[in-house]
Amino acid sequence: MNDNGSHKIQGIIKDSKGEITAYKLEDGSTVDKVQGVIMAKEGRISDVLVSKSKMGEEFLRSIPDGDKTNNLDDLPTENK
Repeated sequence: MNDNGSHKIQGIIKDSKGEITAYKLEDGSTVDKVQGVIMAKEGRISDVLVSKSKMGEEFLRSIPDGDKTNNLDDLPTENK
């Protein structure tokens, strides 16, 4: 957890289509996309924004900061 008590995403899980389906947190736990969005809205996951797809689905994205190394798509990935 960060100093402010929020989690940080350390990795992602993608489905066979390459879509992010879950997030791995720094404490080793995994939350699905819906739970991750809820947690981010509540301030329990830091360094992300909640965005909406063209289809209206909410998802998490990295806060733009010019550093590609901390983008969600560049984090360690597990495929399911």
